[in-house]
Amino acid sequence: MANTYTQIHIQVVFAVKNRASLIRPEWKDDLFKYMTGIIQKREHKLLAINGVPDHVHILIGLRPYQSISDLMKETKIGSMNFINESGLTKSKFSWQDGYGAFSYSRSHISRVIKYIQLQEEHHKKKTFLQEYTEILEKFQVPFEERYMFKAVL
Repeated sequence: MANTYTQIHIQVVFAVKNRASLIRPEWKDDLFKYMTGIIQKREHKLLAINGVPDHVHILIGLRPYQSISDLMKETKIGSMNFINESGLTKSKFSWQDGYGAFSYSRSHISRVIKYIQLQEEHHKKKTFLQEYTEILEKFQVPFEERYMFKAVL
């Protein structure tokens, strides 16, 4: 889009269905590369991606011509198909419905990148649900417990 200038930084968080710990260390880098490809193909800038066995964090420089919801739909469906078609899990892999999306100013980007890069260390101290609830509260996003990511069965 000519003469359109934006600076939109969004951190997206989403979980494996039922928060099952299915993302394995031996293939998570391949998954993240695949997700990166989806995002970059749409001309968004991927600034950071990481996760632990039950969820993923992505920091994106979002272009204004695609909605976050459309990008997340493509990313989640594409990566789910990649996992299932590659036979990376014993059972069918799915992402939980929904996601969290949080905006950041340019001055916070390096801190958010570091936070995403250190997910493994961070989750030695906090569960995903604790972390996610804290993010929602920090950003003053109203939420209802019944709509939070479902617990592991």
